[in-house]
Amino acid sequence: MSAEHPYSEISISDAQSFELRVERYGKELREGLSAVYGERAQDTWDQLLDTMRDYSRRRKPSLKIRDEERLLSPDWLLSSQTIGYVAYADRFAGNLQGVNEHVDYLEELGVTYLHLMPLLAPRPGANDGGYAVMDYESVRPDLGTMDDVENLADTLHSKGMNLVLDLVLNHVAREHEWAVRARQGEEKYRDYFYMYSDRTIPDQFEVTLPEVFPDFAPGNFTWDEDAKAWVWTTFNSYQWDVNWSNPDVFLEYCKIIFNLVNKGVDVIRLDAIAFIWKQTGTTSQCLPQVHWITQALRAALRIVAPSAAFKAEAIVSPELIMPFLGTGKHWGKVSDMAYHNSLMVQLWSTLASRDTRLMKHALNAFARKPSSTVWGTYARCHDDIGWAISDKDAGEMGLNGYLHRSFLSDFYSGIFPESFARGLVFQYNPVTNDRRISGSMASLAGLEIALENGEDPYLAVSRIVMLNAAILGFGGVPLLYMGDELGLLNDYGYVDNPEHAEDNRWVHRPKMPWDIVEEAKNNPQSIPGQIYHAILHLIKVRKSMVHLHAAIETEMIESPDSRLALWLRAHPEGNMLQVYNFSEHVVEMPTSALRPYVGWKPKEVIGGYTYDLGVDFLNIQPYQSLWFIAE
Repeated sequence: MSAEHPYSEISISDAQSFELRVERYGKELREGLSAVYGERAQDTWDQLLDTMRDYSRRRKPSLKIRDEERLLSPDWLLSSQTIGYVAYADRFAGNLQGVNEHVDYLEELGVTYLHLMPLLAPRPGANDGGYAVMDYESVRPDLGTMDDVENLADTLHSKGMNLVLDLVLNHVAREHEWAVRARQGEEKYRDYFYMYSDRTIPDQFEVTLPEVFPDFAPGNFTWDEDAKAWVWTTFNSYQWDVNWSNPDVFLEYCKIIFNLVNKGVDVIRLDAIAFIWKQTGTTSQCLPQVHWITQALRAALRIVAPSAAFKAEAIVSPELIMPFLGTGKHWGKVSDMAYHNSLMVQLWSTLASRDTRLMKHALNAFARKPSSTVWGTYARCHDDIGWAISDKDAGEMGLNGYLHRSFLSDFYSGIFPESFARGLVFQYNPVTNDRRISGSMASLAGLEIALENGEDPYLAVSRIVMLNAAILGFGGVPLLYMGDELGLLNDYGYVDNPEHAEDNRWVHRPKMPWDIVEEAKNNPQSIPGQIYHAILHLIKVRKSMVHLHAAIETEMIESPDSRLALWLRAHPEGNMLQVYNFSEHVVEMPTSALRPYVGWKPKEVIGGYTYDLGVDFLNIQPYQSLWFIAE
């Protein structure tokens, strides 16, 4: 080794790097396998080790470099620089090639995390919005090919962006090869599913199983004449639940995951993860085995592709969500990210009630997540809004949970007097009066009604901007749903498409109107322009704020007025205190509520002004958002 270049002979081979990762994550992987598969764990490990080595060897050089970069920056997903955008590829740009051609738009907006809704090949016809997958190794034909996925990932990576795709774990389409071979009588593949010759065992399960889609998919089992069996079908008759108690199923999904990350996928959204383990006498949701399986999958992913991450799609009650990010033995070892569904629900609840006290109580009740994990924060998504407000939380605030949930359904379906919202009821359950709500952010926030009535849209626009400020300021990965940055309204034309007509969630899944995009970018005074430029500004401000790194938790602190929400982020470099007015009224706020956290002369970073808090009160404008930092 020369003195001039003392490190010139150092070289770590791919094989050595792989073995180091096996040593680092192998224990977590073995623990997960043993907890679930017992005596079969060793055989599963032996098979999986060969599979991991094979897929690791296949990773292309650019992805191996990405792996090394992220091993050095393990908090890449938690950074305040991370901005998410969620869209259907066809609704956004026609197909994957079209998405590739519009990456510049996302880059201008500041997006670093692009989640394309399910695009792996679904069954023909009704397919639950793409969640009934027929082939995990192919793309929906009208969208393109797996080569197009890889090309898009390359484009995104070249611009510092990440690709996020869905992986449905709980079920496959009835037309999937596994299900076809099961119907043909192959015992190996029948063991991939829950199939029963009579109703004895299904009836035992049904005693404690809820219904996900009571309107159009009642019950949890479907008789299949070809298979001569009752098949477990939680979501729809054409979606067959797979049997994760069979380690062969675990191995199959590992291969699917490894194939996706080798195409350049950075984050895999684990769809319906809460449902994958079944047990009589339970709801068969959120059982402990789910978290052991996730730990094993994540450890295997880290061995093959340490630059990739998991996002848990677990829309469950607040007390059940934290294990998906890791508690106890699973602390920091399961999913890297989870949806903060409660934040979305509380934002809309507070907007309707003009009272922030329930939000403060409910969000402060959350346990602290592992500091290496991150919330996905959002105000709208592709799905409906279910009013996940517990009777306990409501009761502790002097509310009746049933009546409050009914009020919210009435308010956002537009039947409550003086409601500003225009939404549709989704999945009405007459037994519980549970009514979920479909609708775009803009229509639910009042823009549709304001425009129809010829009213000043100022308040509606202000609500939209405030909702976006809240998800950008909470301290997670903010997920902007396509079109919300433009104030797109409900698209009632969904009823003209036979594949969509029975599912009113398509009312908030419009096509991207690129003419409105141009109007928004070039005319800041237009309504789309006001919303677009306000959100663009908020994104730029967020990216400049170290205070919004997701390792720091947000605390709801006491407010001097129930119409105001005060969110504190106690960062080592100084406090950030956010103020949100959830009402259409100017609220006089005592400055004494601010000074203990940000001093006498804090800077308000959204407006860019330094405030003198020597006065007694500040006037907080309707639906105004203020982010104060201590100077």
